[in-house]
Amino acid sequence: MRVDVDGTRCAAYALCYDLAPDVFDLDDFGYAVATKDDVPADRVPVTEEAIEACPAQAIRRLA
Repeated sequence: MRVDVDGTRCAAYALCYDLAPDVFDLDDFGYAVATKDDVPADRVPVTEEAIEACPAQAIRRLA
């Protein structure tokens, strides 16, 4: 599984980072970015939770 954060939709709530700091990071302005090309299998459930928790719906699954 891969994820992408749409920088035009991200509103810097940082819930994804709070839930999965090993998958998401925050840039200098507090907006989320995906840190891994492939999410490890054991981190998929929490990554799915982070995707669902995003109020701006800025995170999407790539594969």
